[in-house]
Amino acid sequence: MSVVAMASNEIQKLRPSLPIPTAIKGAEIGSFAHFTVTVRLPEIAQRVIAENEFPSSIEQNLAALIGEIPNGEIRDLQDADAPDLAAWTGYIEPYKGSNWLDVPWYFVEAYFYRRILEATTYFQVGSWQNVDPYEKQKRLGLETTIDAIGALSGFVKSAIASTTDIETKKSAFRQLLSADLWGNRVDLSLWPIMEGGSSRVESTREQSYILVDDTPIIAEKVVNFQNLRVDFIVDNAGFELIGDLCLADYLLASHAAEVVYLHLKAHPIFVSDAMSKDVLYTIAFLTQATDLNLKELGWRLKDYLDNGRLLCQENFFWTSPLAFWEMPESLDQELSNSNLIIVKGDANYRRTVGDRHWEYTTPYQSITSYFPAPFVALRTLKSELATGLSTEQLKQLPQQDTQWLTNGQWGVIQFVERDR
Repeated sequence: MSVVAMASNEIQKLRPSLPIPTAIKGAEIGSFAHFTVTVRLPEIAQRVIAENEFPSSIEQNLAALIGEIPNGEIRDLQDADAPDLAAWTGYIEPYKGSNWLDVPWYFVEAYFYRRILEATTYFQVGSWQNVDPYEKQKRLGLETTIDAIGALSGFVKSAIASTTDIETKKSAFRQLLSADLWGNRVDLSLWPIMEGGSSRVESTREQSYILVDDTPIIAEKVVNFQNLRVDFIVDNAGFELIGDLCLADYLLASHAAEVVYLHLKAHPIFVSDAMSKDVLYTIAFLTQATDLNLKELGWRLKDYLDNGRLLCQENFFWTSPLAFWEMPESLDQELSNSNLIIVKGDANYRRTVGDRHWEYTTPYQSITSYFPAPFVALRTLKSELATGLSTEQLKQLPQQDTQWLTNGQWGVIQFVERDR
């Protein structure tokens, strides 16, 4: 069911055709990147200590990690048996000896979460091997959004029952795509459930909050799909994964898709990011629910898994610090078989554009023309990065919301046709 692949050393050569700007770094005082490195990352490590019953040796490892941020030096990993150690040695080499603020922000975040696993002996044989340090948060992310899950599962059930009329199909797809977009607001690295995070999630959002909306183009294409392949580059577990699974359910039940691939993280990262085990837990959670709509959704998903129509694939590339244009050739070729890829979340979006200082008006399609298949990016904005916006929007947005780039209240649904 789950295929774990190592990232190849051979990186594809195709890159954005535009000149590539400088990387976003935590050294930019006053930026969200600076706040993340200096405040958020230490807080996340502290929460890992608080929410797990680790022995004192692991707590000491985590405390030492906290003490390194931000002025300590980037160093090689030390968990010798880890399957991704050789790859990370290469990733670290250009930045070794630098402090945490002077290297690219996305690298720092990926490196931090990988250091959490080193500290908690995730890859070492022993009592804490393969223990997800964010398990509690992920499960609470499901339990505290049960009402929203019930509403969404009821909607997808009715949508599946009404798939004959073309306009009805378009409307159902548009609403499920919107729900999948706004489900990304529940990001446990930003709003931990146990620290006042919202347990109420809206399945739809006013149109005015979607800054770029290519939904009509995507819906027009998808309603004409017949037994094709759709891929999700998955982001978070919890309610957002429910949104992915409901959209996958609709595509499979309507036979727009013959098969759906879920591309998942090979190890815990970014607190709430989904692995194959999280998919299995979520489906089991649904099948055991008392609500009939949830139970039926769970059993449909289990049936897709059992019959090879819903496939989980893990790959260490998804937990690497690389831009998507540095994707291994083998993974690039695999994704090129897809008829549509749905790229989820802020972190994945950052990787599609290399987490760099693009002008906000730069067309997203121009940056991502290297991508191996048609794709749609569903992103709620949680970092100081944006593309494809108009000059008029850039004048108005700071007046409407001074935190529009980072508070997760604004989103984009951007479609990129294959250009290869």
